[in-house]
Amino acid sequence: MVQLDPGPCLWSLPDPAGAEPGQDVIAIGADLAPSTVFEAYRRGIFPMHLGNGDLAWWSPDPRGILPLDGLKVSRSLRRSMRRFSVSVDRAFVRVMRECANERRESGWITEEFVDTYTELHRLGWAHSVEVWRGDRLVGGLYGVEIGGLFAGESMFHRETDASKAALVALVEALTACGGARLLDVQWRTDHLASLGAVAIPRAEYLSLLDRALGSSPCLGSGT
Repeated sequence: MVQLDPGPCLWSLPDPAGAEPGQDVIAIGADLAPSTVFEAYRRGIFPMHLGNGDLAWWSPDPRGILPLDGLKVSRSLRRSMRRFSVSVDRAFVRVMRECANERRESGWITEEFVDTYTELHRLGWAHSVEVWRGDRLVGGLYGVEIGGLFAGESMFHRETDASKAALVALVEALTACGGARLLDVQWRTDHLASLGAVAIPRAEYLSLLDRALGSSPCLGSGT
């Protein structure tokens, strides 16, 4: 998939390196234009609305990442994965809509988010990993890839271990590409920690991001 220029960012986005330690929200406002969101990821920040509806820009401190060589795959998960088949970018919008399902708790993916990331997908910057049981979509994840950064945004499952299978497939694909890779998971949750996610200081994250941006993309082919 060729990556196309999303255009110039019309906003002056903040440098997270200047944020106070432990400060997660570093700006409020701007918009969800693809060019804005693209530039945000390059700077190490991402969008998410606050509870009052304001659009906020986040740089969690500490930041959750999943080191590719730290992935934990249990024997039971390996057995579960035999039931599934995996694809990439076969059903991006379907994966996003499953992740945005209003029946899920703490849903934050609005229709505007779907539109923005669908456009980034069309431009070659956003990707999905789908997990299938036969011809039925049972799990998946999506995120943004810029250079060696893959910023994971959300995942879902309709069968046990299906979202974990998507993450394992992503890690294996990124590992096979080589180069400096950074798999950003935003926050270290208990669920992600069970798969090997760790929390690191913001300064360390930004240093890893700087290195990763110099690598070639894995899922997108570049221009």
